[in-house]
Amino acid sequence: MFKILTLNNISVAGLERLSRDQYEVASEMQYPDAILLRSFDMHDMEIPETVRAVGRAGAGVNNIPVTALSERGVPVFNAPGANANAVKELVLAGMLLAARNICPAWDFARDVEGDDQEIHRAVESGKKQFVGRELPGRTLGVIGLGAIGVKVANAAIGLGMRVIGFDPEITVRRAWQLSSDVQQAASVDDLLRRADFVSLHVPMVEKTRNMINADRIGMMPEGVTLLNFSRDAIVDDEAVVAAIDEGRMHAYVCDFPNNRLKGHPGVIALPHIGASTREAEDNCAVMVSEQVKAFLQDGNVQNSVNFPEVVMPRNSGYRMAVVNANVPNMLGQISTALADAGLNIVDMLNKSRGDLAYTLTDVDEPIPDSVTEAIATIDGVLAVWAL
Repeated sequence: MFKILTLNNISVAGLERLSRDQYEVASEMQYPDAILLRSFDMHDMEIPETVRAVGRAGAGVNNIPVTALSERGVPVFNAPGANANAVKELVLAGMLLAARNICPAWDFARDVEGDDQEIHRAVESGKKQFVGRELPGRTLGVIGLGAIGVKVANAAIGLGMRVIGFDPEITVRRAWQLSSDVQQAASVDDLLRRADFVSLHVPMVEKTRNMINADRIGMMPEGVTLLNFSRDAIVDDEAVVAAIDEGRMHAYVCDFPNNRLKGHPGVIALPHIGASTREAEDNCAVMVSEQVKAFLQDGNVQNSVNFPEVVMPRNSGYRMAVVNANVPNMLGQISTALADAGLNIVDMLNKSRGDLAYTLTDVDEPIPDSVTEAIATIDGVLAVWAL
């Protein structure tokens, strides 16, 4: 029986993938085998030594101590793309809200007083304040062409916009999904100089912190609209507000309100609802539950932010998983330990990612505890267990 600790409410659609005859799932539990969460901050949490996997029902993992878990040999799974449609729809809504000045127009209409004729006259007189712009023919720049960025770019093409994109690390899979009408920018700066709207879809890492700052805002065309549904620290809020106040930027649409942004007439700050649809929550929960289950039962790894992708069909009923430092002669020492125990290797798959390597090995007989204990003593081995 595997024990799963949940740190947030996880969609039932996902938890149903963990059969009750094999999994015990609870929000309070001692000695869990895995943890499932959404936005809970794990950085100050004492993570039990029994934990073999952590799964986030979402894309970003800033709330998880990934480095510390890697040092313990624990994979961190996420659900890239599961909420992509939800975020895409909100980006499109954000562009329309900003382009047509819908939020200030709505505030104006709600505050008009008088009888119906007086309201009508006030509306006819005041509507000229809210003249907007149409999207066809405008240029959208998309920075980051992962699951969300590709959907945003393709949808904007469908709306008649010109689209330019930049992502030096775009995968082959995403490139195949991207419309051929999307133009490639030479750099972030090149994209910013050419776009009427800019949508950000990059992870929050040190090199993306304050990616959009005063210098880069100065490169943008006057009247640009910036959309940020990635992470708040990617944008320098102070520089954005200054640009709006000076009339150089039309609007900033984001999912991260704070005291500087909320209430500003040129800012639409939403309460972090990019992935807040029932469909997205279900999709994320299903994806991460399946990934954690595949890891606990078969050792397979897909969509991990710190482990290499390793998927090996079962060739016998006896499997061992080893996480180790990516250094020479680890496979040789593991194989020797198995041979010394008289175990014949039926299949083996080893892959690495940065400083970490992961190996699955199938053998033809049960694996004694003495073998896993011997392998655990090898210098550089972070974790080992029989499946």
